[in-house]
Amino acid sequence: MPGMLNNHVTFRRVVSGALLVVAPLLQALAVTVDPGTWGDDREAVSFGVNPTLAQVQSALYHWSWLLMAVAVLGLVHLTRQRNTRLGHVSGALTVVGYSSLSGMLIIDPVEWWLGRHHSPERAQQIMDEMMDLPITVGAFQMPWIFLGFVGLPLLIVAVWRTGFVGWWAPLVVTAGYLGSFAVPYGPLILPFWYAPVVALGWVGVKILRMGDEAWASYYAMAAPGRTTPDSYANTTA
Repeated sequence: MPGMLNNHVTFRRVVSGALLVVAPLLQALAVTVDPGTWGDDREAVSFGVNPTLAQVQSALYHWSWLLMAVAVLGLVHLTRQRNTRLGHVSGALTVVGYSSLSGMLIIDPVEWWLGRHHSPERAQQIMDEMMDLPITVGAFQMPWIFLGFVGLPLLIVAVWRTGFVGWWAPLVVTAGYLGSFAVPYGPLILPFWYAPVVALGWVGVKILRMGDEAWASYYAMAAPGRTTPDSYANTTA
């Protein structure tokens, strides 16, 4: 571990690869243990049924989205030599989107408390009044919380166009996100949240296996007449 901390190539490669495995898995586990997945979709009700699991799912979602905002930096690294513009734009969208999603989870304990002290209808009314405030909508919700679901599939497309992964990876990630919006929050959402675990996890494993030399080649300046990372001098800058 001390050696890895002193080696910027190894550290960034291992962290990027590991987080691409861990972050989507935490998100899938969150929806799996969420009481609202299996019961009432009103969190003021479902959180009261099993407060412990409600807190666990909030923590899992929080760390999944927070870590994903870090993991995407590794994906952007893979676009240093090709599709750089798309990589930068989609990467920025993803970081902002997932960071915003993580911040929204602070409302979970509020909904639990409201559910304990008010009827579901009254609890929902109070939440709506709080969440519809202009500062809440403009600064924390719209459109920021959706940027990650747009940016990450685009970023995987950029990585695919570099030749690092096959065409199926962006297809699976996109299908997972689009499908999760197409069905109600409940058991039907599970396969859609697990789909990115497969695709992003595969990318993460490839990064972990590629070795420091291949990772460092993305830092190098392009040699004249060459267009792929394999053709760059093996230097780090």
